[in-house]
Amino acid sequence: MMKKERPARIQDLVGLLNSLYHPTLAEDWDNVGLQVGEPGAEAGRVLVALDPSEAALEAARAAGAQALLTHHPLIFRPLKSLVPHDETGRILFRAVREGIAVLCAHTNLDRAVGGLNDWLAQRLGLEQAAPLLAGDADLLKLVVFVPSGYEESVAGAMFKAGAGKIGRYDCCAFRTPGTGSFRPGPGTDPFIGRQGEFEKVREVRLETVVPRELVGKVVERMLKAHPYEEVAHDLIPLANRRPQVGLGRIGRLPEALPLGRFTEQVKQALDTPAVRLVGESAALVRKVALCGGSGASLLAEAARQGADVLVTGDVKYHEAKNAQSQGIALIDAGHFPTERIMVRELAATLRTEAGARGINMEFIEMAGEEDPFKVV
Repeated sequence: MMKKERPARIQDLVGLLNSLYHPTLAEDWDNVGLQVGEPGAEAGRVLVALDPSEAALEAARAAGAQALLTHHPLIFRPLKSLVPHDETGRILFRAVREGIAVLCAHTNLDRAVGGLNDWLAQRLGLEQAAPLLAGDADLLKLVVFVPSGYEESVAGAMFKAGAGKIGRYDCCAFRTPGTGSFRPGPGTDPFIGRQGEFEKVREVRLETVVPRELVGKVVERMLKAHPYEEVAHDLIPLANRRPQVGLGRIGRLPEALPLGRFTEQVKQALDTPAVRLVGESAALVRKVALCGGSGASLLAEAARQGADVLVTGDVKYHEAKNAQSQGIALIDAGHFPTERIMVRELAATLRTEAGARGINMEFIEMAGEEDPFKVV
């Protein structure tokens, strides 16, 4: 008799998002994750959109989706009231009434490896792109003492849970042989030794790095794989930055281009009718910084790292003047064009990951979203 397949649920989608774009990556002021909905409710179909608009909710309903996943949060600031007389209230009331969950991946998607800014860097043809502003010190060192001969199985369990990644390398760890000692007390069931008898054992000190958002999962897998009844382990906060995680991206073009020509490439890559340019069209650009959405706050860092141009959106007048004074070009490609690429890319990523994990969930892409600004 074939085992009946368990239907996918909202909590499966939350877990999938957390594994790729953990909420701890989001800025302190942001609000990400499940905003409306029941975690245990079924979710066989998900609509991915940029904005949590009434049109997006209607598209989700029409498509038979049980969840709407957006980049921008529906609930951004604390609500002082919940009434159906404003857009947020109308969407919340309707989402609850029609049983459609609303989720958001915002600045956690921006900062993560394989997130919005990496997609934008790929779209603009950058090579060796890395975060413009590296992530904060949110790494820990996990040290565990394992009886000799069991260190590889314990290490493998931790690696599988996401430990041991440094830059483009994985399975990173260090092993030091030594001697452990203990005396099992009353009521214990020791893997090695006997109750009441002092024991010395050849052990290996196994240490690796763990992102803070994965600590719970890694420790759980480590404890499950470890043969001891009581496992001695340490979690040590590190001051190291995570160079692969952070705001914006900076990289190089395959060959230097005149700023005017690169600007045309940006327009075509983002399928936008117009951009705003600060800088001389004939100036050559090779090193490019970028940030989807509103990233003009990264201008000084882009200039410090020697970028010839910063591509972003929502640039203000005084930010443009500041760019001129610092000798760095600016391409304001707009908030909407630099972020709408997340719809296709996020849906594709989630399809792949859900399939690999055996989660029976369909991801569809919102069509017809438009930039509120028109070029006249």
